[in-house]
Amino acid sequence: SACMYPEHNQLDPNDPNCREDSAYPAAPDSEYGWEKLFSERLYLAYNRNHGIPVRIARYHNIFGPEGTWEGGREKAPAAICRKVAYAEQDEAIEVWGDGEQTRSFLYIDECIEATRRLMESDFLGPVNIGSEEMVSINQLVDTAARVAGKTIEKNHIDGPLGVRGRNSNNDLIREKLGWDYEQTLEEGIRKTYIWIKEQING
Repeated sequence: SACMYPEHNQLDPNDPNCREDSAYPAAPDSEYGWEKLFSERLYLAYNRNHGIPVRIARYHNIFGPEGTWEGGREKAPAAICRKVAYAEQDEAIEVWGDGEQTRSFLYIDECIEATRRLMESDFLGPVNIGSEEMVSINQLVDTAARVAGKTIEKNHIDGPLGVRGRNSNNDLIREKLGWDYEQTLEEGIRKTYIWIKEQING
């Protein structure tokens, strides 16, 4: 998971450093990130000491249809698509914080292809699997609204923010596996929005 990267490398929303070699000295911003980092070390130890084949991917915000879209466990794209789907024209939806925190989001089909290439390769990793199309949460709302054909206002409220910026760096995966994402964020949001709208309409 990308959550294992050091917090101090992700303070600038416009220029986060999430290169694989930036992970150490370790300083994730949460216990969740530490757990992911410890898991990597365990996998490498099993590989080294017992010869168990492993591959380590650091996923960056995977989303798409068939994923969790309500209940508080959903990722930002699904949560925003749901809010926009429920909203009326010109209505405001709630956005945590100022909405200027940045992230990148990778569509599930792209993730599967990258994972397949990693698993079929001799490269252990760790390697980022994500998109380099970084957007603010405000821009993510605008994208979902555009897909829905609605004008949506934003009501910024207090809420968990996480780090200010996080974006995949894909230099290593391009070098080792020849993989790069092809689908734009808007294309993925469109497919996700349509599916969530279908769930709402029953």
